[in-house]
Amino acid sequence: MWVKLSRFILQNRIAIIVFFLLGTVFMAYQAKNVKLSYTGSKILPVTDSAFVKYNSFKKTFGEDGSVMVVGIQSPAIFKKDVYNQWVQLSNEIQKLKGIKAVLSSGRIFQLEKDTVEQKFVLKPIPNGLVKTDAEMDSIKNTLFNTPFFEGLVYNKQNATLMAITFDTKILNTAERNPILKQIEEKAKAFQEKTKIQVHISGLPYIRTAVSKLVSNEFVLFLGLSILVSAIILLIFFRKFYAVFFPILVVVMGVIWSIGTLVLFGYELTILTGLIPPLIVIIGIPNSILLLNKYQNELRKDGDKQRALSLTIERIAVTTLIANITAAIGFGVLYFTGSELLMQFGSVASINVMITWLMCLCLIPIIFSYLPAPKLKAQTHVEEGFLHKLLVKTDNLVQQKSSLIYIGTIVISIIAFIGVMKINVNGYVVDDLPKSSTILTDLKFFEKNFEGILPLEVSVDTRKKNGVFNLTNLKRMEKMEKMISAYPEFSRSISVNMGLKYATQAFYNNDSTFFRLPDNMEKNFILAYIASGGKGNANLLTNFVSQGNQSTRISFQMADVGSKRLDAIMAELKPRIDSILPPDKFDVELTGSSVIFSKGTDYMLRHLFESIGLAIVLISLLRLAQFKSLGIMFISLLPNIVPLLITAGIMGYFGISLKPSTILIFTIAFGLASDQTIYFLTRYQQELNLTNFSVPKVITDTITETGVSMTHIALILFFGFGIFTASTFGGTVVLGLLLSITLFVALIFNLTLLPALVLWLDKKKVRKLVSDEESAKNVGEFDH
Repeated sequence: MWVKLSRFILQNRIAIIVFFLLGTVFMAYQAKNVKLSYTGSKILPVTDSAFVKYNSFKKTFGEDGSVMVVGIQSPAIFKKDVYNQWVQLSNEIQKLKGIKAVLSSGRIFQLEKDTVEQKFVLKPIPNGLVKTDAEMDSIKNTLFNTPFFEGLVYNKQNATLMAITFDTKILNTAERNPILKQIEEKAKAFQEKTKIQVHISGLPYIRTAVSKLVSNEFVLFLGLSILVSAIILLIFFRKFYAVFFPILVVVMGVIWSIGTLVLFGYELTILTGLIPPLIVIIGIPNSILLLNKYQNELRKDGDKQRALSLTIERIAVTTLIANITAAIGFGVLYFTGSELLMQFGSVASINVMITWLMCLCLIPIIFSYLPAPKLKAQTHVEEGFLHKLLVKTDNLVQQKSSLIYIGTIVISIIAFIGVMKINVNGYVVDDLPKSSTILTDLKFFEKNFEGILPLEVSVDTRKKNGVFNLTNLKRMEKMEKMISAYPEFSRSISVNMGLKYATQAFYNNDSTFFRLPDNMEKNFILAYIASGGKGNANLLTNFVSQGNQSTRISFQMADVGSKRLDAIMAELKPRIDSILPPDKFDVELTGSSVIFSKGTDYMLRHLFESIGLAIVLISLLRLAQFKSLGIMFISLLPNIVPLLITAGIMGYFGISLKPSTILIFTIAFGLASDQTIYFLTRYQQELNLTNFSVPKVITDTITETGVSMTHIALILFFGFGIFTASTFGGTVVLGLLLSITLFVALIFNLTLLPALVLWLDKKKVRKLVSDEESAKNVGEFDH
């Protein structure tokens, strides 16, 4: 089979080159249409009950994460000059296309009763710029005597905020970017004029800032991955053509990966943005194996055609299986059902295999047109530090395997203790550096207004007009007070708050009447509200469903982490049920914050399923290749122990399991399995082609294949190391732990794996032959 493949590639060189070039041109045409994602990460599957309820909520009441906030804190916020600047800023932002509404202490509306028309009307405050200190004092008194606005647009600690609501049509598109930029510029101008620091936050702003960082890092990591790969190729081969053409091929692979994203209708997210540099990092070892083999075969007799033919024959199977295992590590993420992981896993796995095929075909074809390089004998290998280290490793395996077993057990126990310390906790913005203005601004709003993340409570009374039943209103009021009592939550915005404000307005804005109306008052007040019209004084828009059967109660909350939020949700459920009995009401807690928390829990549950599926698939692949249950089982340990060590490191160093770090395990298992494949493939080849004893075969495999394994491990180590340059903490940890895991896997694949193979085959006795005779038969693996 591999002989036929080699012949096909070398006999159809022009056709293959044309095929891949035309494919690359087509994919490049598609890639130019790649778009950034401006929505939150879709971690939960669309069929998940929490996600279904969230979408149902949005369909009934609208988006919950459409508000951007601008805040300031200063004793001067109610001084005439500063206040006027705040008024102007509010009005200018309101005029921007795509802004639905702006609510701030500089742009509020007082509800007033029109007894003639029997309706409520909204009176703008201020009506123009403030001209006198007396007018300023009047506005301040009006604001402070309207409890509806306390905690909503101001607090008593001299802080005030501006709530900017976006048109939902542009909310999750690139069209919001120029609007946000204009808001930032206007806010900065306000800051320069007043010398008061301005803080900006809200989900639209955070998501846009994160998307911008993703875009920047996409270019950064792609550039770094190519640079690191070029340096490594230059160190290994020290020739321009051995650097340029492998880089050219993996860049083609990158173009295909971006084109695949577009063809599948996917966007660049924090995860899919990592695929192109991953393709470079994983693709380069294919080229190195091919070039190493080509040069080694060329040294034998200088026959370029024979060397290329043998290179394809011998390397195809090894790299095929190695790339399949890497693809499995990504591909199993598709079966989590999470849209975020499905997109990443499917595109990465497909393009790992496409890039492998490109390397296997194009590298030999390109070098068939180039003159054969002048090569020196590799006498230095026998004297190098790496060779001496591998010889010592072989002595350890052959003579002191019990130390390897004991060391593995001890390390595993220590790691397992660390695993017990792992904290499962994800924050919406915790992947950003602590010095990020996004985080510092978020802390400002958490300190002064209990945060900006939405928590929504949907209450279905199961009866038409049940929302305005006074008993139900009082029950909901009790629940609102109970939830607001938690320091993590803001005061509520709800039908109750609207009715209380309407009652105050009904009694000529006397703040002592900021309360729920009684039954008699309620009918008058609801009539006044209904007469106000949908676009004028209807305070209940977006807070009640058609038929007044369901209502929404909105809170803002701090980014407390999924662990704390899970605990709060579990605590709230029975307390809510005691106020709104489940036999009479359907109450759902939802919102972006809840969905994020549920997503973190979901990913953790499916982490074990993904790893389990990867283990099963890779084990079956090894069984098919080696046709030995013993080999299949012992080959798992050198891959599983490094994962255990990595998990232990996370526990000891306080690295939480969260969406950005959970991926480490499936990816690392797939890539660590490559090293096992390199070792076992060479071991099997020499075992089948010679009559060496198993100990002799193990020695040759460690000292020869160990060189290639070490080189590839170093490539992956430095390749994944580039992710430590990320702005996102999760990406930094991903790169660091993947690098560590793969290096640890190398150690176990060169110590534990051969020791276990020796143990498995200790009863087999094989005839010894001379090194010279075996050298004629064995297909030398690359080094």
